[in-house]
Amino acid sequence: MSTTVCRTRLSRQFFRALQLRRCYSTPTHAPVTLLGKEYPRDATTNITSAIIDKVGRNLYMNPSHPLGILQSLISSHFRDFNSMTGVPPVVTPAQNFDDLGFPADHPGRSVTDSYYINRDLMLRTHTSAHEVEVFARGERKWLLSADVYRRDEIDASHYPVFHQMEGARVFSSDANGKAEVQEDNERLSQHLARSNIIIEDVPHISPTNPPQDVHDPVLAELVAHNLKLSLNSLMLTLFGNRAGVNEGEPLRVRWIEAYFPFTTPSFEVEVFFRGKWLEILGCGVVQQQTLDRAGVPGSISWAFGLGLERIAMILFSIPDIRLFWSQDPRFLSQFLAGQITTFKPYSKYPACYKDVSFWLPDTGLHDNDFCDLVRDTAGDLVQDVVLVGRK
Repeated sequence: MSTTVCRTRLSRQFFRALQLRRCYSTPTHAPVTLLGKEYPRDATTNITSAIIDKVGRNLYMNPSHPLGILQSLISSHFRDFNSMTGVPPVVTPAQNFDDLGFPADHPGRSVTDSYYINRDLMLRTHTSAHEVEVFARGERKWLLSADVYRRDEIDASHYPVFHQMEGARVFSSDANGKAEVQEDNERLSQHLARSNIIIEDVPHISPTNPPQDVHDPVLAELVAHNLKLSLNSLMLTLFGNRAGVNEGEPLRVRWIEAYFPFTTPSFEVEVFFRGKWLEILGCGVVQQQTLDRAGVPGSISWAFGLGLERIAMILFSIPDIRLFWSQDPRFLSQFLAGQITTFKPYSKYPACYKDVSFWLPDTGLHDNDFCDLVRDTAGDLVQDVVLVGRK
């Protein structure tokens, strides 16, 4: 065994919470109860009571919450898309990983990175876990907003529960589909030409970001271009024409080649906002195997995914991701449906720093295991946890 020391910045209320905490572990025979349904535990189970307490809160569905305001703004921009909400978070590992082409050794599959109810069920780590089922219903323009779960460190920018929006558009891969893409590209191009925006682009397809072998390269390039035009327009809705922002300069958007296991070609989008480049979302042309699994061959689709917290923290100037879960009226009363306003900080308890030493078992302890232990003991009273050293 070895000794580990973590420096933890704590509210003064932490130690009282720690004293009241009798036991961290839940009896292995007790089922996991989520949204009124019970699930059996097994050796894979690692979901904690702190996470269970967050399931079903659906902050993004509150129209006067910053996440709800942002979700409504994006849904209004894509007004002809079917906007879906309230989808339960329990999925199979196949839905979360295999259906999207994640390799068998992808680190996200690990129990140190994801929350498992048991070996057969988990909490989704991204909204893409529902892509196949939504495509299979025949949806051709859709948005899906949901809570997602990942085991993570403790600080002001990370939280084990957050919210994503996924969007997709499907085109036929025949001549009619090609004509539809071309027509929409012309419409969007004219709109952007009249707008105050500067776009730093990369090729729609390239040797380093190629189309899929099963796709007509011309059509794949048109669809990738449609994706970019659609999201450039969204960036204008979110970040353009905001008083006091970028000092009246044009909105600058930058496209970067990227890699995602579920799209090819793939891109990341950044905006220049309040003096610096900020990553906003990832996107690309959907892997054809996803559409094939959904039973919609003869089609081609683009998709994007974004984190609501990341963008809301920027637009509302919210400095700490944990504030989104606050029940404090000093936080909640600052926001009104349909309005983006600047968050005004309020006083907090003074922080204190304590070193916590503990023995490590021979089998080791992942950092995320310790972070879950801290969260389950003291909730969001803990500001951050930093590993000091091992002896």
